[in-house]
Amino acid sequence: MSAAARQRGHRSQTDFGAPARLAILPARPRARLEETPVFLVRTTRPITIPAATPVEIRPVSGRWIDPRGQRFGAASSALVLLLGLVLNAWPIVTFVGGFLALSAGLGTRWFVFSRPWPLIRRALAIGPSELEHEMPPRFAQALGAIFLGIATALLAAGLRPWGWTPVLAVIGLQALLAGTGFCLGCRLFFLRWFVPDLFARLVGRGIRREALIMVDPLEHR
Repeated sequence: MSAAARQRGHRSQTDFGAPARLAILPARPRARLEETPVFLVRTTRPITIPAATPVEIRPVSGRWIDPRGQRFGAASSALVLLLGLVLNAWPIVTFVGGFLALSAGLGTRWFVFSRPWPLIRRALAIGPSELEHEMPPRFAQALGAIFLGIATALLAAGLRPWGWTPVLAVIGLQALLAGTGFCLGCRLFFLRWFVPDLFARLVGRGIRREALIMVDPLEHR
């Protein structure tokens, strides 16, 4: 066999008999899509009702109040406490704290700083607003009364710098409520802990904290 024939035979065996060799290329990294975290949250807020809702069909028994009256009372009490701070007169702190405790224990109708609001609303022909239950504001007033009670004890003992610190805290929170409607004590009432439930059982005549909370559906954030 000639050399050319042997070369052709060798080429044919190489082309058809040997397995094909494939080049393995490194895979290109895929572009990663930007992942936006999705949070499912369940929001809670206090139940409010129209002012014209009859008593018989209100969702919870008890007194329902105009929240603007509470804001007016917060502004008034903050000004009185500020006056006591300027005059360095701690009996004024005792005076305000006493009415906060009275309102927390017996109802917001006993909070003298909010009493002028219905007269002002009628005099200025201000329309009605949605009503909220008085229990969360009463819980906030109880916390304020505790702070002012501590302040009274410290001031009566002569610890003037330390005694005015809780008073300043109450003034700030009352001013925040008056200016924005944000009530920190009310928010604490709606948290899941034993103190609001205990308070509602003691002064709420069977009112449960959960009955005053409206739970919104899960939403994406």
